[in-house]
Amino acid sequence: MHIRKNQRNLTRDEKRRLIDALLELKRRGEYDEFVRTHGEFYVTDAERRPRPAHMTPSFFPWHRLYLLEFERALQRIDPSVTVPYWDWTADNTPSSPLWADDFLGGTGRRGDLQVMDGPFAYRNGGWRIEARITDGRYLTRDLGRPAAPLSLPTRADVERALREPVYDAAPWNSTSRGGFRNLIEGWNIDGERWRNHNRVHRWVGGLMTGAASPNDPVFWLHHAFIDLLWVRWQRAHPRAARYLPGTRLDGSDPQAGRIFTLDEPMPPWDAPPAALLDHTRHDYRYA
Repeated sequence: MHIRKNQRNLTRDEKRRLIDALLELKRRGEYDEFVRTHGEFYVTDAERRPRPAHMTPSFFPWHRLYLLEFERALQRIDPSVTVPYWDWTADNTPSSPLWADDFLGGTGRRGDLQVMDGPFAYRNGGWRIEARITDGRYLTRDLGRPAAPLSLPTRADVERALREPVYDAAPWNSTSRGGFRNLIEGWNIDGERWRNHNRVHRWVGGLMTGAASPNDPVFWLHHAFIDLLWVRWQRAHPRAARYLPGTRLDGSDPQAGRIFTLDEPMPPWDAPPAALLDHTRHDYRYA
């Protein structure tokens, strides 16, 4: 069983090994395939087609398997590598070590938001954006959005979500007013569209704000923390922490055929949410 650590606790060697594996996965072209997969399954609830990844009950299990597949790809390069998590309630400023030149690099420069330092800066030669929705070939960020300042979610924001006893609720989309899933995913909560998970994407800015967000390596650290929050919620509600909806929806339900209930296989792996509920079955734990 391998251990996912808080990124602030990585040793210098662990950081180097992670960076080297990311750069090699990129060189092989495999990294960009992961970016394209995320873009393909970034389906909004306004679209009349299945949406396994976002604005949906399967947000957590889909991203769990997506992250697992990515981690396994890194481990084929270096078996010692795991995906660390970024606790953005604690490391919540652009000056956090996460953004240092020897790790992920910092924010983008004024004007084009191009990241100019760190191993993923375009000018350093190893990180060319291929799977994209813009013409830019370089990684972009706008940490904290200085022109219109934005703060990261707080411990209180997370604790509120962890207290929610129900996993998800009808209508099973971005407008669901109850349920842990949407409180964490962060759509339309108390009249505010960008909470928790979504707010982090916007705080980082640049490429992290769209369907091609995995182009920024911080995506994986962010989603490892999202996965950890699901683990914590399950532990906090051991009797009630079940995936909803548990049974196939009636054909008259507007969400029938568009969301994935407990035993309905999620693309592109044909794995149902039921297979992803217990993270310990997948040979990892969190430190």
